[in-house]
Amino acid sequence: MRAYLQLMRLPNVFTAMADIALGFLFTHERLAPLPQFALLLAASSLLYLAGMVLNDFFDQEQDARERPFRPIPSGRISPATAKHLGLGLLSLGTALGWTASAVSGDVRSGVVATLLAAAVLAYDGWLKKTLAGPLVMGACRTLNVLLGMSLADGNWHAVHWVVALGIGLYIVGVTVFARREARESSKAQLILGTVILAAGIALVASLPQWVSGNEWPPIETPPRWYVFWGLIGLLIAGRCARAALSPNPPLVQAAVRSCIFSLVVLDAGASTAVQDMATAAAILLLLVPTLLLGRWIYST
Repeated sequence: MRAYLQLMRLPNVFTAMADIALGFLFTHERLAPLPQFALLLAASSLLYLAGMVLNDFFDQEQDARERPFRPIPSGRISPATAKHLGLGLLSLGTALGWTASAVSGDVRSGVVATLLAAAVLAYDGWLKKTLAGPLVMGACRTLNVLLGMSLADGNWHAVHWVVALGIGLYIVGVTVFARREARESSKAQLILGTVILAAGIALVASLPQWVSGNEWPPIETPPRWYVFWGLIGLLIAGRCARAALSPNPPLVQAAVRSCIFSLVVLDAGASTAVQDMATAAAILLLLVPTLLLGRWIYST
């Protein structure tokens, strides 16, 4: 069982759930109707887990050289089993997205889930090692936030796109930063990744500038909004900068882990633009299983 949980990188799935909670709360006053929210949450989780499994399936030869302890090269899970598991999770996640569409009457859930599944497969199978790889990974996170927003009443507005694209740009930076985490990383690459992820944080912080008219959601950002984003940006970028100064695999991997887990904090912080602090704290609670499971199952 532990081998399967390692294959799926279970601690990270809670960051995908945080994306869905953020997207849903940006388009609804509360987590209702709960069945529809649960369908989106399950669809996102399965698609994320599928991406982790298929990542190892397609990387099995490289992992045999660099990470022989991973479930597939160590022989604990066969490549065929991993392939079937990954494709099964991908199909089920997409089906749940279309189920949300059928229940709500809004086709966006199914369309976004299908696009997300296609992006996951394209990244893992063909694009990961190309220049387009980080962009596709960022697109996956953007689509995940949009999946949470897919049951919105009416069209998406500028604020919706800014939040989704900001989270996606952050992940582009993290992906650039992590491209050679198992080997000696290039300082230039680590610095570039840090700059890009900081730009993603800055884009989310700029949210109040994109409000127009009386569109939902009503953005209310007190002065502490900018203080929060400034501090969180400094903390995350500072951790990355330390790894860039000494780019050995343990430091880089620790920084990558911190960046991934910090997604929950970013999602919770962004939600305070439209929700009260108690709701944001509820999203933040997803850090608990993320950190606890992260001690038992590696996440990078």
